[in-house]
Amino acid sequence: MPQSASHIRKGSRAGPAKHLKLFVSQGSHLTAGVRVANCFPLVSTVALNPEWLPKRLQALGWTHTVYLRGTPLTDGAAVAIVGARAASQAAMDRAHALARHLAGSGVHVVSGGALGVDGAAHRGALAGGGRTTVVLGSGLDVPYPARHAPLFCEVLARGGTLAGMLPDGTPPQRSTFPQRNTLIAALADVVIVVEADVRSGSQSTVAAARGFGRVVAAWPGSAGCDRLLAAGAAIVESEGDAERALAGTPRVRGAAAIDPIAQQVRDAIAGGARGIDEIVRKTGLTVRAVLRALPMIERML
Repeated sequence: MPQSASHIRKGSRAGPAKHLKLFVSQGSHLTAGVRVANCFPLVSTVALNPEWLPKRLQALGWTHTVYLRGTPLTDGAAVAIVGARAASQAAMDRAHALARHLAGSGVHVVSGGALGVDGAAHRGALAGGGRTTVVLGSGLDVPYPARHAPLFCEVLARGGTLAGMLPDGTPPQRSTFPQRNTLIAALADVVIVVEADVRSGSQSTVAAARGFGRVVAAWPGSAGCDRLLAAGAAIVESEGDAERALAGTPRVRGAAAIDPIAQQVRDAIAGGARGIDEIVRKTGLTVRAVLRALPMIERML
């Protein structure tokens, strides 16, 4: 009798790789609860119990079911490369180059499958001849964004993985992406933010990474990344910087004298300004300038 995902959830003596092989070879006999991807008809979803999770997740006391398609998750070196959906071409080029270099060195690349930086990172990993994991904020049979369905199929065909925390059939919602971001952070040793706004979803990935004790790094030049750097994140401006972060010797910025714009903002706050709008009115600075200054002021307090 073929075994269903529910049987795996209860646990058996075989590891996830054996189950995955069984699912692929007997795809036509799967139970109705296990859906088959349209673009990859012999790959189906496996729900992994905590005992079959990578040690990096077990070490966190991970209790959530992780859904999987493709190659089983491993404990090798892994870097998450994340950032803006509406990314600049320069940011996508950087993400692609970082991922290509790391994958070519045997490092597993993790990202969220989104447009912009995420997609560039997955493509870079494939270009580097490595494997990559796409962590989705939907059921694994609901490719999102839909235009990345061919990319997800290529990831699977090249030995990569689709992973998530939601059962098949679950559509993406605003509330499901923070869950996705938590899993991205948990699956990586280092989280690199290539480009982001201060309100970017990448910030929730960073928060989770810090909670897990992962290394957080950022590429300077965007408001969100500059804020992370001001708050102590490692700096990444090259493939070598990414390697240093993964090796546990991240490059960080030295202490610097207070920026004159930050001094203006600090003076406005000391003078009674409350809230961004009031600080902008008192200083004549732009909202962007004020937001960049706030992390520097926080570090002085």
